[in-house]
Amino acid sequence: MLQVNYSGNLSDVLTESKWQELESIHYNLYEKQGKGNDFLGWLDWPSRSTDDWINHIQQTAEQIRQQADVLIVIGIGGSYLGAKAVIEALSPYFNKEQEFEVIFAGQHVSGAYLKQLMTYVEDRDVALNVISKSGTTTEPALAFRFLQQYMEERYGDEASERIYVTTDANKGALLDLATQKGYQRFVVPDDVGGRYSVMTAVGLLPIAAAGFDIRLLLEGGQAAEVELSEFSQENPALQYAALRHHLYEQGYTNEVLATFEPVLAYVQEWWKQLFGESEGKEHKGIFPVSVTYTTDLHSLGQYIQDGKRHLFETFMIVDEVDDDLQVFEKENDADQLNYLAGTSLHEFNLVAYQGTSQAHLSGGVPQVTIRIPELDEYHLGYLLYFYMLSCAFSAYQLEINPFDQPGVEAYKTNIFKLLKKPGFES
Repeated sequence: MLQVNYSGNLSDVLTESKWQELESIHYNLYEKQGKGNDFLGWLDWPSRSTDDWINHIQQTAEQIRQQADVLIVIGIGGSYLGAKAVIEALSPYFNKEQEFEVIFAGQHVSGAYLKQLMTYVEDRDVALNVISKSGTTTEPALAFRFLQQYMEERYGDEASERIYVTTDANKGALLDLATQKGYQRFVVPDDVGGRYSVMTAVGLLPIAAAGFDIRLLLEGGQAAEVELSEFSQENPALQYAALRHHLYEQGYTNEVLATFEPVLAYVQEWWKQLFGESEGKEHKGIFPVSVTYTTDLHSLGQYIQDGKRHLFETFMIVDEVDDDLQVFEKENDADQLNYLAGTSLHEFNLVAYQGTSQAHLSGGVPQVTIRIPELDEYHLGYLLYFYMLSCAFSAYQLEINPFDQPGVEAYKTNIFKLLKKPGFES
């Protein structure tokens, strides 16, 4: 089971009044009476996922792998970050024998990226999975405009068999196009927002196509769904949410999510969207940032140690790893590392975590540690569900809706005005 530890005294956080507040939030959440309750489909999604639905995704993923060497996934925000997080976390750093590759597009606007991507795949067979509830979100829509043309020029009528659409069930430009062209479709559920959608077809189709076990991912999510639904002081989701809010009220308005595992970089990116977009409203919320240690100890470590005391640090620690190296002894100890002989590099990182924790704590940085036993589909599913549930509790403590994002429209409106999009000229 996932564990949450705190550098202070947890009983000082889980006071009687805080516990009563959390009990009220817990009741409203599970009775679907809180703000944004029409977007709580993720809450029991793992247990509602049927064998037939999972089989359909797996069969489609296998079909993609048979017809293509590359799947290009087009999406932005929650439409790509969940899948990217899981795939990056489970993939080897280097793979000369890789026969199938998942590549992402539409997560930014870069002509160079798209142009080079189309050149990169020109001698490989390609499939597309475009993910958008509306089909009109600018960045993925731009990418799809170019890549759809590329597919049709390259494959002709066969292109329609290589393009897979994940979109709204009943409406939208992408649904209309998919119907017209005969693209195979998957549904973005009406009651699940993008940043909570990793365990729907939004995340699972790319993850399955990449060759990972989506059943295990959902099993981990289901275990978390069951275990973390209990209202208990031992519930790590409640602990983490309460700790975050407690520290926020103490003036710690920035959370630094730190890991010693570089493969978790996109889990951190997914976490930043989840918490930033869920909490950052009404001039409230904790600003989420991330670091990878020990790399960033040589860049941001100075600020975390001695900078402004408005941040707290959350360590995301993996207890066991599959691949590792052990330091060996050299006759010539010129690098002065023989004292590490017999120590694995993962063991070194665990000690580095302890040393970093002690140093930053002495510098006045409160700390939370989240520990997972290992990195595999099951434990990632558990971790991702844990964060989603904790995020809901965190936002509700701020008395805001965790599931909308009204501020996202402001920059879009300005861009449309500047580009003179019809209807936005004035």
